[in-house]
Amino acid sequence: MQHATTSTPSTEQCDIGFIGLGVMGKNLTLNLADNGYRIACFDLDQEKVDSILATDKEERGDLPARIVGCKSYTELLSKLAAPHLIILSVPAGEPVDHVCHHLIDAGIQPDDIVIDTGNSLWTDSVNREAQYKGKFIFFSTAVSGGEVGARFGPSLMPSGDPYAWTRIEPVMQAIAAKVDPNTGKPIESNTPGQPVKEGEPCATYIGPVGAGHYVKMVHNGIEYADMQLICEVYHVMRVALGMSPSEIADVFSEWNQGELNSYLIEISAEVLRQRDDESDGPLVDVIMDKAGQKGTGLWTAVSALQVGSPAQTITQAVFARSISSLKSERVQASECLTGPDNKTLSDQEKQAWISELKHALYCSKICAYAQGFQLMAMAGKEHGWKLDFAEIAKIWRAGCIIRAVFLQSITKAYENNDQLANLLLDPFFANQITRYQQDWRTALSKAVMAGIPCPAMTSAISYYDAYRTSVLPANLLQGQRDFFGAHTFERTDKQPGKKYHVEWSDPNRPIVPIKR
Repeated sequence: MQHATTSTPSTEQCDIGFIGLGVMGKNLTLNLADNGYRIACFDLDQEKVDSILATDKEERGDLPARIVGCKSYTELLSKLAAPHLIILSVPAGEPVDHVCHHLIDAGIQPDDIVIDTGNSLWTDSVNREAQYKGKFIFFSTAVSGGEVGARFGPSLMPSGDPYAWTRIEPVMQAIAAKVDPNTGKPIESNTPGQPVKEGEPCATYIGPVGAGHYVKMVHNGIEYADMQLICEVYHVMRVALGMSPSEIADVFSEWNQGELNSYLIEISAEVLRQRDDESDGPLVDVIMDKAGQKGTGLWTAVSALQVGSPAQTITQAVFARSISSLKSERVQASECLTGPDNKTLSDQEKQAWISELKHALYCSKICAYAQGFQLMAMAGKEHGWKLDFAEIAKIWRAGCIIRAVFLQSITKAYENNDQLANLLLDPFFANQITRYQQDWRTALSKAVMAGIPCPAMTSAISYYDAYRTSVLPANLLQGQRDFFGAHTFERTDKQPGKKYHVEWSDPNRPIVPIKR
């Protein structure tokens, strides 16, 4: 694939076609243009085409146009060098197929590649590859980082036909976010026309079609958990400790200088500092406490249940959004359901709790990531994907919403042991929790006694305690199941896999081996 140069004549065919010029599509297109590609673009809304052409003219100045507007799918194909490479940024679901069918009608060829960059459900990508086989090569690349990431460097999770990846790889690595390989910190430039060239690109081939969108789905599930954990710490500080939003912002900014350094902690501090012109107070205090969701967190929770992977912190984060939506019921309940009487805390007690909350957040975060990587591992085995978790951690270090210095340690954990069953078993993370777990337990016990809901943090510590327990009460549960439903059970003193049943109504209770 050829790069455009400043001397490229306007009649030269384009390198890449781009369809869908909403917020993400427009910014991805400009990112491609910054990296030397000449783009033919199309959107059903002509105003969006006109808008990106105006932006391109403003940013490039006297240099030749980098982006060419098109008024139809046919015109777009006519402006592309063969074999065609077309990127879609349209809403997930039916709109993707709508575009694909129009491209077929416009004359797309079997060796052309169409890349879906939307938030598609991973199974839809699998179905589409099969559906469009022989008509064109369907490929998917999940994108994380929001509009700023799309413009100046997102985290990319591509998956699909390996041959297609050989053609796509230079493009994806050019536009992806970049990381200093030694520190794990992003190398950023938010100046149009000056893309970052050095560092490691946050784009790596994930595997067969669907794998990339599955990994992105889990990324979003971890994102749900990470956000909820931060919100629970904020809630404790705001209600139990009586701190103002600006005071909490100062604490978050301090935490962001150490092991909790992350994009989400950084923006949380900014949100808490924002003033509202109308109320002349903190903006956060007039934002309605009803959280929305677009489905990827729900998909992660459902997948965890289907695969049988314990991801309770992610699931609790989804439920937390659900209960937040019951605003009128919660207001009614607050008037009739009582909580504990809270005592006044001394400054010393407040400072101690803040320190404990820091470590509680860190330990809970470790568990949330452990659950996410465990889910990907179990799904990978089920679907035959050979997922490289060190590489996945690497591409999440910049460009995406959960980017954090913390991911450098996860990268090292999987580089040191690519057969690591769970992040909690890595010596570094095991030592971190051993070091901080007493503060974790103390902070949460105080929150419970104060009546502050912390569903994600309490689920995280329950996950940790369950994972480290060699004998769980599931033995009683299996007895219950066998009693009412003859579901059988295994014995600890017999060969694994051998099933037994008890005639519970018989006073002598014979234990009967079950023939398989």
